[in-house]
Order: sequence, then C-alpha cells, then structure tokens
Amino acid sequence: MKSVLSAALAAGVAVLFAGAVHAADAPLTKQGGMLVDAKGMTVYTFDKDSGGKSMCNDACAKAWPPVMADASAKPKGDMTVITRDDGSKQWAYKGKPVYTYVKDTKAGEATGDNFKEIWHVVKP
Repeated sequence: MKSVLSAALAAGVAVLFAGAVHAADAPLTKQGGMLVDAKGMTVYTFDKDSGGKSMCNDACAKAWPPVMADASAKPKGDMTVITRDDGSKQWAYKGKPVYTYVKDTKAGEATGDNFKEIWHVVKP
C-alpha cells in the first residue's frame, strides 16, 4: 500500500509541475532589454508576490509556469532561489519569483506584459 501511495503522490506532483520551466545554473539571460529563460522565453514577475514568496499556485501556476530551480541551485548575482509552498525551488530576480507565460508561444514574445496590470516583463 505504501508503494502505491508513493507512486500516486509522485504522479500527482509530476502532473502539477508538468508546465513548470526547469533550469539549473543562473537560468536567465538578458536579451532585447528583458530577461529570458534558457529557451528564450520572456520572464515575468507578479505584483502579488512579496517577501520572497510566490502567491501564484494551482491554476495561476498553470497559466504562469514558475521558472523552477533544482534543489541544489545556488543564488548567483541578482538571481536568488525561493522555496514554494510545496517545498520545490523557484528562481527569483532580486527576490521576486519569476515565471513564463503559456500564451507566449515563441522566443521573445511578451504578450503577458502588464497583464491585468499585475504581471510585468523583467527588465534588468
């Protein structure tokens, strides 16, 4: 029974983060005046995040996938690592958790900039 529960829990976690972006070392680079992930996808911050804590979970995180960090990731320059509510790690820029946007379908798009006046492209 224990192995069945462990497998079910692992499957649930995998489904939850299927849309999340994973990156290892200092995952963001400056491109065209904004930060992008390793695939060139635009990175955003969320005004409701504060104190190094992500407020974007569940449905929000499906639309705005967190830029996830490996458990062993270390801060580098303006990039820091925060711990999400579920214990996973997420990259942050100057303490603000960072995300991509599912409606950006190709590198360099920034369709989520100023979405509902609370999502913003990271411009270093």
